[in-house]
Amino acid sequence: MKALLLGSISTLADTSELQREAFNAAFRQHGLPWVWERDAYRGMLRHAGGAARIAAQAEAEGRDVDADAVHATKSLIFQDDLAQGRASIREGVADAIEHARRMGMPVGLVTTTSKANVDRLLAALRMEDAFDVVVTAEQVTAPKPAPDCYHLAAATLAVAPESCTAIEDNEDGVAAAMAAGMTVMAWPNANTEGHEFGEARVVDGNLDRAVFSEPLAAE
Repeated sequence: MKALLLGSISTLADTSELQREAFNAAFRQHGLPWVWERDAYRGMLRHAGGAARIAAQAEAEGRDVDADAVHATKSLIFQDDLAQGRASIREGVADAIEHARRMGMPVGLVTTTSKANVDRLLAALRMEDAFDVVVTAEQVTAPKPAPDCYHLAAATLAVAPESCTAIEDNEDGVAAAMAAGMTVMAWPNANTEGHEFGEARVVDGNLDRAVFSEPLAAE
């Protein structure tokens, strides 16, 4: 391994429930009679794209909904929650980043969420300077599961994709990193536990211990 790449923002902080709450608050603000319960939301997280989920439900109900506007409201609510300190870093993340630094490895954050969400989360966690590269939705045309974001990160770091280890917490993210030719470790969040992660190694517990245990440390 020559580079460590964290995928979804929920690999940094388990924001999944916070985001579900923000969706439901946005629905109320837009007068939509929707409540995404946790079990249903877990299924939705198999695929990336909040606005796409809103549009899909509207289409299924034959309802005229401005999915982008609702999603924008959701993002503002979510960002406000982050600013209020409602997210905390996941176990082992800071240690894994420090461990990589000690070994001379660059570290990246590779997500297709918005730059505004990423910036607010990094500020909330005091991690503004934690990464050598940060890829966000605005920098690629095709979101995950397309591998574009991972190709961009590897090229920016001048590291071959096959020399990178990616940490992901959802199926589309795993698929994107796999398609880029990377070693992939799936680290589910509270709402993606039980999802199918294919050939990715599933991490249970502390990220630092999982990433830097054998055989990965010897690669």
